[in-house]
Amino acid sequence: MEGLFTANNVWMMICTALVFFMHTGFAFLEIGLTRQKNTINILFKNIFIITVGLLLYYIAGFNLMYPGFAEDSLGVIDFAGFGIGAPENGMTPEYADGGYTWWTDFLFQGMFAATAATIVSGAVAERMKIGPFMIFTVIYVGLVYPIAGSWKWGGGFLDQLGFYDFAGSTLVHSVGGWAALMAVWLLGSRIGKFDKAGKPQAIPGHSIPLATAGVLILWLGWFGFNGGSVLSADPELTSLTLVTTCLAAASGGVVAAFVSFIKYKNLDLTMFLNGILGGLVGITAGADVMTPESAIIIGAVAGALIVFAVSFIDAIKLDDPVGAIAVHLACGIWGTLAVGIFSTNPDHTFLTQLIGVACYAVFCLITSFLIIFTLKKVVGIRVSEREELEGLDAHEHGMDAYPDFRLNEH
Repeated sequence: MEGLFTANNVWMMICTALVFFMHTGFAFLEIGLTRQKNTINILFKNIFIITVGLLLYYIAGFNLMYPGFAEDSLGVIDFAGFGIGAPENGMTPEYADGGYTWWTDFLFQGMFAATAATIVSGAVAERMKIGPFMIFTVIYVGLVYPIAGSWKWGGGFLDQLGFYDFAGSTLVHSVGGWAALMAVWLLGSRIGKFDKAGKPQAIPGHSIPLATAGVLILWLGWFGFNGGSVLSADPELTSLTLVTTCLAAASGGVVAAFVSFIKYKNLDLTMFLNGILGGLVGITAGADVMTPESAIIIGAVAGALIVFAVSFIDAIKLDDPVGAIAVHLACGIWGTLAVGIFSTNPDHTFLTQLIGVACYAVFCLITSFLIIFTLKKVVGIRVSEREELEGLDAHEHGMDAYPDFRLNEH
């Protein structure tokens, strides 16, 4: 038993490291798909999210998310106290069915917590003030995400109802996606994104190679995101989970590229990349309860969904520079509902999954609106026109990501 416990714990720590590495992928993807003049701003936000997110998760988030609901509780909100003092059996095989220690549990879940705000970071890129974004991150990661997470992963009311979300298509990706949708709506589009007739104009990113590297790093990180969500090194379940994860990513990419080619008559690499991410987000809710064939179908639908979601978001005059809403929200919803269609577990039903999606939509839309609307009225959330045109790096940070050293040559 001791040897198995150690093996499980080592696997979980490896997965924790892989999920941490995903923040590199998010950073590369976001800076690659946006303009050079905003690179420092995006990197600063990403570093802020992971550092402050971990501290917030230590202070209160972990015990908000896993409060130990009483049997007669409504299962909506509870709190187990500040800090993360380990229980008596926290370092022994008696804890978590011998899957890992208390410390590993905290760190693995903490890596997930920051991801929700990272999704918002990409959607609001190039025109949101850094201060209000930091305040939003503190409230959303510190309070909203852990409370939402407790409803399922903490044994709350949706868990009792039978709702299923293996690794976070809804709990992580849609929670971030709903906030991104609200933020983009309240913030408005970038200057030049829509012409006078309202037609969307392409604003190319400054480094597609970096964006491509970011997606490949995220795919690698998903081995930990989904593989670690097995919560042990169980050979059969971890293997199946990684197979379904990879097949969904592959089919998502291929179908997005194919549908994009039919629709726009060009081989768009950014659609290809977002299709891979859409497939990954889509399979995340049920990676452990899908057959390989189902995973391919789920990924394929997600890939097609990306293309139409991106054009729909443009059509309703919303500006999402990195496609975060299409990837994380649209595909997160699809993946969660897909559990009710394709799961090998007969207890998973479409209606229960739909109820779960609706509960998270209402909660996240209301909370993100209250936070961002209040910030908009009190301090303002958008930079000035001059700051946006000249770049947030110079005005918010006084730095240049790519200084031209030739100017200093004599």
